[in-house]
Amino acid sequence: MTADGPGAPDTLADRIERLFRTVLRPGGEPYGNEEVARACREATGESFSATYVWQLRTGRRGNPTKRHLEALAHFFQVPPGYFFEDERGAELADELALLGALRDAGVREVALRARSLSPEGLGTISDMIEAIARREARARHPE
Repeated sequence: MTADGPGAPDTLADRIERLFRTVLRPGGEPYGNEEVARACREATGESFSATYVWQLRTGRRGNPTKRHLEALAHFFQVPPGYFFEDERGAELADELALLGALRDAGVREVALRARSLSPEGLGTISDMIEAIARREARARHPE
């Protein structure tokens, strides 16, 4: 279901699945297909089944109506442009990734502590994170 490789644009299914993984209930649990379908049916007055939501998420169904995408956007509280505009959609995807990362207590703690650092201090922390990420990537994928 992912895009066709590095640098390839996200598919509609990728974007919808990202919403399900990132925009969670207040308790931290993901929304289910039926719950989303019901809300979208109520918003549009049109047919919108859990199976249809699953098909959109997995890429087995494409080309949904504009009203269906608007209903999904409304449910997940993102602008409809998330689905339509490549540049803005990419920016929103980055923001969603950040929100997803901030759900992790360790990441959130580091981010909150970094708020009081100077720009130079933030640069040092950023350099350290990059170095550790490279080292861990090498350890996961030795040549």
